Amino acid sequence: MKKLISTKMGFFAIAVFLFWIKTYVIYKLEFNLGVSGTMQEFLLFLNPLSTGLIFLGIALFASGRKAGIWIIILDVLLAFILYANVVYYRFNSDFITIATMMQTSNFSSLGGSIASLVEWRDIIYAFDLVLLIGLYWKNRTNWSMERMKIRKPLMVLMAGVMAFVINLGLAEADRPQLLERTFDRNYLVKYLGAYNFMVYDAIQSFESSTQRVLADSSDITEVENYTKSKYAEPNEAYFGKGEGKNIIKIHLESFQSFLIDFELHGEEVTPFLNSLVHEQEQGFTYFDNFFHQTEQGKTADAELIMDTSLYGLPQGAAFVTRGKNTYQGLPAILDQEQDYTSAVFHGDGKSFWNRDEVYKHLGVTDFYYDIFYDMSQDQVINYGLKDKPFFEESMPLLEEMEQPFYAHMMTLTHHHPYLIDEEDATIAPAETGDRSVDRYFQTARYLDESLEQFFNDLKESDLYEDSIIMIYGDHYGISDNHNRAMSEILGEEITPLKNAELQRVPFMIKVPGVEGQGTNHTYSGQVDVMPTLLHILGIDARDYILFGTDMFSKDHKDYVPFRNGGYMTEEYSLVNGVYYDNETKEVIEEPTEEMEKLSETVLHELELSDRVLNGDLLRYYTPNDEWKPVDPAEYDYNYNLDDSEEAE
Repeated sequence: MKKLISTKMGFFAIAVFLFWIKTYVIYKLEFNLGVSGTMQEFLLFLNPLSTGLIFLGIALFASGRKAGIWIIILDVLLAFILYANVVYYRFNSDFITIATMMQTSNFSSLGGSIASLVEWRDIIYAFDLVLLIGLYWKNRTNWSMERMKIRKPLMVLMAGVMAFVINLGLAEADRPQLLERTFDRNYLVKYLGAYNFMVYDAIQSFESSTQRVLADSSDITEVENYTKSKYAEPNEAYFGKGEGKNIIKIHLESFQSFLIDFELHGEEVTPFLNSLVHEQEQGFTYFDNFFHQTEQGKTADAELIMDTSLYGLPQGAAFVTRGKNTYQGLPAILDQEQDYTSAVFHGDGKSFWNRDEVYKHLGVTDFYYDIFYDMSQDQVINYGLKDKPFFEESMPLLEEMEQPFYAHMMTLTHHHPYLIDEEDATIAPAETGDRSVDRYFQTARYLDESLEQFFNDLKESDLYEDSIIMIYGDHYGISDNHNRAMSEILGEEITPLKNAELQRVPFMIKVPGVEGQGTNHTYSGQVDVMPTLLHILGIDARDYILFGTDMFSKDHKDYVPFRNGGYMTEEYSLVNGVYYDNETKEVIEEPTEEMEKLSETVLHELELSDRVLNGDLLRYYTPNDEWKPVDPAEYDYNYNLDDSEEAE
């Protein structure tokens, strides 16, 4: 054994073995990959081997002791990539992609959230590196200074390639069309490994970046035909009832629908929102089967979906990677069709999620960001301005807007890791021992109180009665990495189906002069909001490329696609490749032809939406004779200091 350690090939073999075992252990401890069956477990165990042989094997081409140094350097780089995925996964239940790495402008605002995801026990993941460095330091003098014959490193690389080919062949046998159906990254990591997934993702990113260059005007035809065939006729009781009314859209950060009517320590967590749902005189319609449809872009995806009726991309955020696309967004449509002004209100920096660029392409008239607010230390927590001062300081800006207006109010306090100052907490935390889950209810209560304050201010300003008010949740707040705590909170096991059901987020709307429906059980998602609102304003959604349908229409398509290719309907669901009966909660072993056909429809719909974004196809589409493409040069959010002082 001592002789083996003292040789370069022995040192390499130990490095590969330690890398292999550590990667597999991290897979098991940190990632919820849904492994089932002997074959999937074997593939999970096997897939780090090819990575170790190929990447660490490259170091064997170095001469003498440099080979050992390069083995250590490459091992450290691989360890960093894997640990970065661990931290990212702890909140997002997802893996880093090339597209997410392009979102560097967001990193400065993520410090507190990232720090909360790092745990002391993580230091054990560096043990193999320390051991490897020690072995190298002790035995380096025994190594030959000559370069290894090229035959040996080539054989190592060939062995790595062979291991990957075997891995891929077994994976395709267990999951046919694995690489063709790439919406679910969990499947790719489970079968191919985190490192091989990143290589695959890099190839996919390159291919998608070439789609715009290769696209032409004929590519939009299939998309147009599909969206027009899906079109739902408007409900006469709602069509045009909101024409000329202001629109106030309130974004509830990380807010899931299970919070509605939920009680903690015998108290309602969100009493004000509950009143909007249950009190008829409030005039709201609440959709209790409304789901978020975001992916890696989270909040940015929600904004994109709500304002374009396109799906977010399977990797990264279109706001960042497709920020300069041609869009036919809601702000521009309302401007051109009914002379609306528009504004986004957000108590954070203007460049987060590339908003200061993409809003120009959506046709947003004004963007009120941190320079318009008092960002002193006592006013700010976590990601930016607290919700109560945010709403309070937004009111003068809102009142000054030219009417009719479309105003998008974006809250921030109710965001992971759900930090809250003691004086702002009016409900005790939960007691699961999971800090994120326990504090989640405190920041939800704070958000609820902020909304009540905002509604009171709207009523005092006379804006309330003359405005359509929409309230929506952008994405989940508690990922499936917190299933133990959530199981304790909800008193039931968090199965894959239950987790899919927990992707419900609130959507409620009040239209002046129209009696609210109370609770509407229609199955719907964020992609359906834009056509619904257009019809309320009396604008026919048929002209536009929209993947959603009017939620009030009798022709509404009541299936909800998820970005990973799954879907939810009233009767059955497809979750992580498994069909479920929604009533019995049992797995459907033999899905019907209808279920499988709907699965194909969902995949086709997602693919068409991706074509629109990756090919920038809307540059080739003219909705009607009056339409004028948005010119981003006409918008400028670089306000000077005098502008901000006047606004304050």
